[in-house]
Amino acid sequence: MTHPTQAQRAARRQALAMMGAAVLAGALPATLARAATATREVRIGFQKYGTLTLLKGRGTLEPRLAEKGITVKWTEFPAGPVLLEGLNVGSIDFGTVGEAPPIFAQAAGANLVYVGHEPPSPASEAIVVPKGSPLRTLADLRGKKVALNKGSNVHYLLVKALEKAGIAYADIQPVFLPPADARAAFERGAVDAWAIWDPFLAAAEHQLGARVLADGSGLVANHQFYLAARPYAEKNADIVAIVLEEVAKVDDWGRQHLAEVAAILARQTGLEPAVLELAAKRYSYGVKPVSAAVIAEQQKIADTFLNLKLIPAAIVVKHAQLAAR
Repeated sequence: MTHPTQAQRAARRQALAMMGAAVLAGALPATLARAATATREVRIGFQKYGTLTLLKGRGTLEPRLAEKGITVKWTEFPAGPVLLEGLNVGSIDFGTVGEAPPIFAQAAGANLVYVGHEPPSPASEAIVVPKGSPLRTLADLRGKKVALNKGSNVHYLLVKALEKAGIAYADIQPVFLPPADARAAFERGAVDAWAIWDPFLAAAEHQLGARVLADGSGLVANHQFYLAARPYAEKNADIVAIVLEEVAKVDDWGRQHLAEVAAILARQTGLEPAVLELAAKRYSYGVKPVSAAVIAEQQKIADTFLNLKLIPAAIVVKHAQLAAR
């Protein structure tokens, strides 16, 4: 058997190297093409109610974004403050919350931007008491324990309700609990009142016979805001625009089909259709761009919370808007 010479071995290695380079060169354009068309993702945070939950239930966003190679990941949160915490740490890109959570988040340094809002819906949140409670007016809350989710939309409702009744915020005992724990405390009589939003409000009325001491009418606007992480919104304006377009479509559909809205939300949340139909009747539909007037309303909330030392420093709400292009 003739063994290859050193020169022959070197020539073979060179030939193999050239063949490998040719294979890699042939594969590179395909790899680059796949990278260029890699699927993008929008991660959406939602709560147990509202237009985003309805949008998820109808399933109309996914095919619209799929046309552009974009997938949707949905993550449920129990309340607005934790949703915005998720936005701030980068676990979601987009979500919806009430009036107060963006104030607390911005005061904590969250890099978020307002991208839209729903019209006022003051009757969708309220301060309730048990059906047999002796409390009859807001003035009766003096010295009482009131459950609420700290930093949520009902935090501002409570502040304004106490102001109307001539009671200092320091003259009640706030008990900060998320909705599920607050309901348990409310049911067992560990708190005297509960400041809560739909659909938990509707569930308390329908299932527990809870009595409304005051809702947001005449006190607060109770806007629902759509927010995005600033870096995401700046880099993916096209995706944000599509999401808002689909929100607008589901809003238009929802205001005309309350029974169907309740049925879809029932499947999404596990709550009774009767509870969700009650909530849907007082919800306000119709996403809008964030106006200077609405930002001014948010600034009033921020200033109120600063005066009560609920946020650590003054903020300028309009800084949480995308720069005009």
